[in-house]
Amino acid sequence: MVLTSRRLAVLRGREFRLFFIGFAVSLFGSSMASVAVAFAVLDSGGGGSGLGVVMTARILPIVLLLVLGGAAADRLGPRPVMLGSDGLRFATQAVMAVLMFTAHDRVWAMAVLMAFWGLAEAVFMPALDALLPRLVPAGELSDANALLGIARNGVAVAGPALAGGLTAVAGPGWVLLVDALSYAVGGVALALLRLPRAARQPSGEASLLSELRAGWSEFSSRRWQWVSTLQACLFNLLVWAPFLILGPVVADARLGGAGGWGVVMGAYGAGAVLGGLVLLGRRPTRPLRLAIAATAGWALPSGALALGWPLPLVAVAAVGAGVTSILCMTLFATLTQRHVPAEALGRVSAYGTLGAFAFGPVGLALAGPIADRVGTGSVLGFGAAWQLASCALTLLVLGRREPADPAGVEAAGAPSPARA
Repeated sequence: MVLTSRRLAVLRGREFRLFFIGFAVSLFGSSMASVAVAFAVLDSGGGGSGLGVVMTARILPIVLLLVLGGAAADRLGPRPVMLGSDGLRFATQAVMAVLMFTAHDRVWAMAVLMAFWGLAEAVFMPALDALLPRLVPAGELSDANALLGIARNGVAVAGPALAGGLTAVAGPGWVLLVDALSYAVGGVALALLRLPRAARQPSGEASLLSELRAGWSEFSSRRWQWVSTLQACLFNLLVWAPFLILGPVVADARLGGAGGWGVVMGAYGAGAVLGGLVLLGRRPTRPLRLAIAATAGWALPSGALALGWPLPLVAVAAVGAGVTSILCMTLFATLTQRHVPAEALGRVSAYGTLGAFAFGPVGLALAGPIADRVGTGSVLGFGAAWQLASCALTLLVLGRREPADPAGVEAAGAPSPARA
């Protein structure tokens, strides 16, 4: 009981507890929306090509505007940016729901709305990393990041399942209306936060370009940051993208089709939740080394598929990859929040996220054609082998020395929030 209380101590703080509730609710709505949008496009006659247009319309603004979103969070403050993001996402989902209720759900209209949704997400993501140190003391950042990761993966399992049933019974419009209301809940939670007053640079003191350069300097000056981002970039290109494309192909051939693939992805989400629960309340003495070593676990599901393992063993491998995922994301996010100056966190987070996912779309596009030439097993096996090799190489480059805590790290973001 005492152990559980210590692991959940971060929730005793009013500000983080309030934010976490709003964030989890809006996250649940988002996890449902992707299913509803997909079926809305198909029901409107858009087919696979229309679905591709709508999904691309969402992703493209994230890629193009992520760094600008980080700069906005640093200049304006993370909460105002996140409030604007929640407001825009509420509006887009509400309008899309109305279009479906009135049978005006055209592919082009949904694509435009999804582009605005992607814009809102582009500014929300780096602002979230910048806000967290203002909600909890520095010593509890790891627990806060772990809880956010648990929420992300928990709703990724439950949300789509509920959305599928609700879409089938009531239609996608109602699911998107629920999603819109979830953003309203998240916005109210943000508005109710009592944050310490933070020093802010005058808006005219520096140009946007100089702020972006300063953010890049903060990012590139830390070898552990850019090297780990490079590793993540190549992981998404060579390992994760082929897994997402070729995994369903393998599942369709010998793992029971869509049901089997659902088991694999559900196991991944369950592993991430399990890993987050294990990490709560623990303070690794060598977080960078542990985070890098854990990246070896991402080789498990691709390797299991390449070796022709049966569904139960592939699911176990996916659980291992899920544990890996939350360990890496939590520890790297905490390191960034502890070592990067508060006034640059949004930009540094944006550079890291953009770098990690920059080549993901390339991997998604090339995995199928390459597999047609060399074989699905060869592509997946290469990805697994690469991940093990990159883990060893990154440990060799970065694993000898942990980043030294800067002076005054407890006050890196703001004075510790009061307990309530």
